[in-house]
Amino acid sequence: MSIRYVSTRGGAPAVRFRSALLAGLAPDGGLYVPDRLVPLDRSWRDCASFADLARAMLSPYVRQDVPGDVLRRLLREALSFPVPLVALEGKWDGVFVLELFHGPTQSFKDFGAQTMARLMEHLLREELCTILVATSGDTGSAVAAAFSGRPNFRVVLLYPDGQVSPAQESQLTLARPGVRAFRVGGTFDDCQRMVKAALAADLPLRLSAANSINIGRLLPQMIYYAWAFASADLDGAAVCVPCGNLGNLTAGVLAALAGLPVTRFMAAHNANDGFPRYLSGGREPQGASVRTLSNAMDVGRPSNFERLKYLVPTMDALIEGCSTTDSATLENIRRVYDETGYVCDPHTAVALEAVLELSDRPALVLATAHPAKFPEVARQALGWVPEAPKALRAAARGERRVEALEASDAALVRQILRWSG
Repeated sequence: MSIRYVSTRGGAPAVRFRSALLAGLAPDGGLYVPDRLVPLDRSWRDCASFADLARAMLSPYVRQDVPGDVLRRLLREALSFPVPLVALEGKWDGVFVLELFHGPTQSFKDFGAQTMARLMEHLLREELCTILVATSGDTGSAVAAAFSGRPNFRVVLLYPDGQVSPAQESQLTLARPGVRAFRVGGTFDDCQRMVKAALAADLPLRLSAANSINIGRLLPQMIYYAWAFASADLDGAAVCVPCGNLGNLTAGVLAALAGLPVTRFMAAHNANDGFPRYLSGGREPQGASVRTLSNAMDVGRPSNFERLKYLVPTMDALIEGCSTTDSATLENIRRVYDETGYVCDPHTAVALEAVLELSDRPALVLATAHPAKFPEVARQALGWVPEAPKALRAAARGERRVEALEASDAALVRQILRWSG
């Protein structure tokens, strides 16, 4: 039987992948999830390349709408960058760092954004679509890079003014064809709320979302979890994920529920610790976000909490949570470098701090962004700044284009309608 996609709220009909991908949100306001997961068989360990593994894992979820030969071509185009696994040494023996920042915008968001753009382009054909994206740091630039220049797409990008790193902002505001960037006078949670409100509004044009609320962003992220286990030939491991909107963690949980031998997850948070407190018996995470050095994780109301609750109602049986401070993050960047020579960004540092609380070995840590995207943090921690990749240097020199926007649902709708003409 073909996989269908159902809403976490149970008030919308099951749909094919195409409909779930293009809609973003379900009509009842819920998030789409597959109605079943395809169990992994042993062959996933034998794939010769990352793109081959991607095709093997994604094909069952999209085959109704994307033929196998088309999927193979799209994935080879989308996922042509390296995905190295680094084994740390010394007291960190048994800890593996999966580097997810070698794509076009040097963050893990490239996996979902690059794949999603190609799938949507294939499925939409000639129809015009406006992609909405709220970002706390890296998502916006990944989506803008993936969709820019594709004639049937326009991108509306929202980010919280003054709450991303200068290097991230240079990527977010880079002038790109078909992209409008807005700095919002509010928090990421405001940006996320505005996007959801626009998607729910009855507007006379096709809108979709490229945040991890879209199932098309999450499914490709399952792949690198399996790639890491295959690369290190792991028969079981704990996984430590730096968390904000909980999309990355949700993708890992999907892979684990499909049979990836994850012993448990550690959800590593900064001061935005609503989810760890929930796992310890507190209320659902609904607080205001707090600014930290690991800004991409500054989320007070994580959208994917709803998906996780649907997928694993007893989350604490599979997931532990912890949080750390900015001072501990800086100290851990120094400590990891002094002890291993490895340079990590502040988000990965939060996860590496958390992995010390795990007694499990081996343990896999996701490195979500290139450390050169946070030069001010690196200078504080190490006294020097890592060399920036070519793409980051080019973004810093490029033409800027950005507009101010109030943190209002109506203000965003006005801008969308004005652009649609």
